[in-house]
Amino acid sequence: MRTHLLVILLAVSSLSACHSSEKKKTLLPETEAPEMTTYFLIRHAEKDRSDPENSDPELTEAGLERAKKWATFFIKIPLDQIYSTSYKRTQQTVMDLAADHAITVQTYDASSLYSQDFQRLTKAKTVLVAGHSNTTPQFVNAILGTHEFTDMDDTDNSSLYMVTVVGDQKKAWVFTVE
Repeated sequence: MRTHLLVILLAVSSLSACHSSEKKKTLLPETEAPEMTTYFLIRHAEKDRSDPENSDPELTEAGLERAKKWATFFIKIPLDQIYSTSYKRTQQTVMDLAADHAITVQTYDASSLYSQDFQRLTKAKTVLVAGHSNTTPQFVNAILGTHEFTDMDDTDNSSLYMVTVVGDQKKAWVFTVE
């Protein structure tokens, strides 16, 4: 009986909420809500450091495991686009993730962060960007138009930056994903 009462109360509240929102809709001028763009930015997973001469190393076993963790983390987030630098380590970091979302990884030029073209292509989308210890925070700063974030520690492969853009409002958060 108690359950039925709860269901009825929920139904009535839902209907009254719908009814009152219908009234509000007719009283307010019709305007479109600003579109939100969401950027998730990560650094590549752990790279092979065994050959200091190799400027384009692949991921270590630990790095491949972290790449799987990123794929698991992002599985329920509806990504529209994935960007990566052309280096093997960034490509490998997002490879499983891109396959899970059926998205082709697009390469971006780290010397031209947050260009007008990039802004146009990503507007109102949810985008993942894989970069490096220096380019990831620089990319966040470019989006925000600030110098808030410094280079990441070279052993930091678990930070996740999230930036939202709604009109002229830009906000950033940093999380650790282990």
